[in-house]
Amino acid sequence: MAIAVKRGAIPSPRHELAAAMPHVALAHVPDHHLFFPKKLSIWHNDVHGDCVTAEEAFAKACHKPEIFISDAEVEKWAKAHHVYEGAVLIDVLKAMQKEGFAQNDHSYDDGSHTTVDWTNPAVLKSALYNGPVKIGVAADQLETTCRAHNFKTGWFATGYKPDANEDHCVSLCGYGTITWLAHQLDTSVPAGIDGAQPGYAVFTWGSIGIIDPSSMVAITHEAWLRTPTTVVV
Repeated sequence: MAIAVKRGAIPSPRHELAAAMPHVALAHVPDHHLFFPKKLSIWHNDVHGDCVTAEEAFAKACHKPEIFISDAEVEKWAKAHHVYEGAVLIDVLKAMQKEGFAQNDHSYDDGSHTTVDWTNPAVLKSALYNGPVKIGVAADQLETTCRAHNFKTGWFATGYKPDANEDHCVSLCGYGTITWLAHQLDTSVPAGIDGAQPGYAVFTWGSIGIIDPSSMVAITHEAWLRTPTTVVV
């Protein structure tokens, strides 16, 4: 039986993107960096259109030490903010700044958000060194890739064509050569893919895979960095 997954992203209004402060790149960042939480969930995005909130839960898991937000809290928060079946990315970022996930007698909020130029590798790597980057994507090709790997960590997304239909929210969570990223994810680079080329790690639907830069640019339509990613109150 085929695994069912949902999407649920609604593009942020262009005026919100235009008004947001852009991330300014650091002068120097390491050659590679990865946020790879040991405990992941799909956070209901298999049966509900809560990808924008699920990405927030993933971002909290990237904290050191890791913060695992329960499925129950993700559902509770998304329902309370009316984003369980679709959400505008910037609306969730703003709501998370005011009132984040409530768990273990703490509130796990977002820091302030800036836009990220995902087409500029230096800017994107700088952002990813600071924290996971929330992006809005067109997900048809991505779903095909993940489904072929049974939605398990270690998939490879390459050769994508431009797609303007932004309908899903995922998290970029690292960068490096494809070989380095594959080693971190405990997988092997498939034949036909040049492991010496750069790549990005991306979380979606409970798994982390690797996407090449041109494929990422082909499907991405907005990108946001939270600084800090998590504010513990």
